[in-house]
Amino acid sequence: MLKKMRSIYHEYPRTFWLIMLGMFIDQLGGALIFPFFGLYITSKYAVGMTEVGIMFSIMAVSGLVGSLIGGALTDKFGRKIMILFGLVISAVSTLMLAFAPSLEFIYLASLIVGLFGNMAGPAHQAMVADVLPEDKRIDGFGILRVIANLAVAIGPAIGGFLAARSYTMLFIIDVILSSITAVIILAFVPETKPQAAPREDGQPHQEESLGQTLAGYIKVTRDRIYMVYILASIFMVLAYMQMNITLPVFLRDVHGLPDSRYGLLLSMNASMVVLFQFWITRRIKKFAPMKIMAWGMVIYAVGFSMYGYVSAFWLFIVAMVIITIAEMLVSPTGQAVVAKLSPADMRGRYMAVFGFSWTIPNAIGPLLAGVVMDNYNPNWIWYGAGIFMLVSSAIFAGLQAKSSSRFEIAADAAVYPTPESAAP
Repeated sequence: MLKKMRSIYHEYPRTFWLIMLGMFIDQLGGALIFPFFGLYITSKYAVGMTEVGIMFSIMAVSGLVGSLIGGALTDKFGRKIMILFGLVISAVSTLMLAFAPSLEFIYLASLIVGLFGNMAGPAHQAMVADVLPEDKRIDGFGILRVIANLAVAIGPAIGGFLAARSYTMLFIIDVILSSITAVIILAFVPETKPQAAPREDGQPHQEESLGQTLAGYIKVTRDRIYMVYILASIFMVLAYMQMNITLPVFLRDVHGLPDSRYGLLLSMNASMVVLFQFWITRRIKKFAPMKIMAWGMVIYAVGFSMYGYVSAFWLFIVAMVIITIAEMLVSPTGQAVVAKLSPADMRGRYMAVFGFSWTIPNAIGPLLAGVVMDNYNPNWIWYGAGIFMLVSSAIFAGLQAKSSSRFEIAADAAVYPTPESAAP
């Protein structure tokens, strides 16, 4: 087993593993806070889920702007500087949320978090795609899922223990972990932005102005296959996000489950990914990615809709197992699709537009769920999640025939790889 692990380690460049280490530490901090954030707001300020939804909507709408700016700056100035910027802003904004004197200040902090915190998102995804050759990307994004879920497996258990004593301690630890990550990225991770190919006349590639870089988003929006893919992803995330934002409050208020039970479900989800994700990604690479996405949505629909019509805790566990199976199929495949469809010299902007599939649902999903929770039958949140997943499945299935030829074209043909990305 040790020999096999060592062999897998050497399949990927050193920079990739340093990125994974930094992401694990940073995401561990987020995993301490995020699952309990709705509980923190509703208990500290004595408000309902509608107010929590408004806060997430503010964060998501400002995040759209931040992600677009960040994607352009990632292609213009590089990945590393944007990641460092995001880590610093993350630490500052976390302190603002921890010591906010009022709910109105929370809304202001949410605006800042969304605008500046999301600028680094495209840089993270672009850096992973930069350092891996195409045939390793699904595996690489699978490892990224393992790293993220290892953090989630550990974080909620620690977070639930600390939250029972002091929510403030969660925020302080997150700041410390963001600072450690910044040191790792600054000291050990090189810039991975690909070098542009010379022009046909042999002259060096002319550097784009910032205005030209921002105008490149027009080209992204004209990529019809990519934009339909984003639409399908939006429907998927509208349902998926309810697992982290709405489910803990739903289980507490509707079924009377303590926070520790939700933490157990989330830790089980993460543990399954840690144990089985890499094994699954090694075996699904030979299948058409859009077919994997379509079938994954069907499995998602079964798992999410179950929360609307079951009430026993063991059935909640079964639902989470089904959701996790779908997640292990969909998440690494979806990220690899984005990397494949993205020209390397526009990867930051393509990743930024992919961020729409998360920020748009974050803008409307929590608010819609909050209105349903506070005014209607809350089970409809999960029936609606199942419907959204089936709509997404139909779109992915339709894309399969239209995108097959697109995947035969090397997306990186327009650039020369950096020495680091070419490393064995």
